[in-house]
Amino acid sequence: MNQPMIFGIRPILEALEEGKSIDKVFLKTGLEGDLSKELMGTLKAHNVPFQIVPFQRLNRFTRKNHQGAVALISPIEFADMGEIITGLFEKGIIPLVVLLDGVSDIRNFGAIVRSAECLGAHTVAIPFKGSAAVSPDSVKTSAGALLRLPVCKVNSSSKAVEDLQRAGLRVVCLTEKASAELHEIDLNGPLAIVMGAEDTGVSAEVLRKADELAKIPMLGKTGSLNVSVSAGIALYEATRQRKS
Repeated sequence: MNQPMIFGIRPILEALEEGKSIDKVFLKTGLEGDLSKELMGTLKAHNVPFQIVPFQRLNRFTRKNHQGAVALISPIEFADMGEIITGLFEKGIIPLVVLLDGVSDIRNFGAIVRSAECLGAHTVAIPFKGSAAVSPDSVKTSAGALLRLPVCKVNSSSKAVEDLQRAGLRVVCLTEKASAELHEIDLNGPLAIVMGAEDTGVSAEVLRKADELAKIPMLGKTGSLNVSVSAGIALYEATRQRKS
């Protein structure tokens, strides 16, 4: 599955104005001119990640006249986290949200969304920056779950935690730094489960703001589990508690 692209500064600007979900933009090193400045300003205003790359990198995307700018179009439309939670409460549904704090590997991301959809989560939230791309590869890894489960983009994990708490959700972070084990934590009620980056885990700021910290009991000698495996275990435990 090839990811759709837009080439050229003006077409990318028009796509942004039309509200298209752009995953990432690549800009040529040394790009100058009023139009390019307008594009960069618009990208920042819309929280669209962009990367400055050599001209040769852009030529790998296309040999057409890209004007030093290539945009990758997201295969999904992103949802609004607040609207989803409000809608769930209005229907009498207890929200279960997964917040990914810096998960950057597309295979892990896709696997987590797959587990979330299978185990009854209502949405997965990711920050605009530092997160895995919603790409054809991540859709494939998710076994299509990314096309069925709403995904929200948030300004930051820390701000998202505050928004979730204001909406009435308890925020539980999965971290090896926790003293309580996952099965000891009450996962009933409106809940957000936070999973951290593959290498560093949940950020210190998010850990401080969380309502509770939990760890998965480890019996072997290997130091940690893959983040997507940990997410599956956490979601299973939440589902088990809710069903019982």
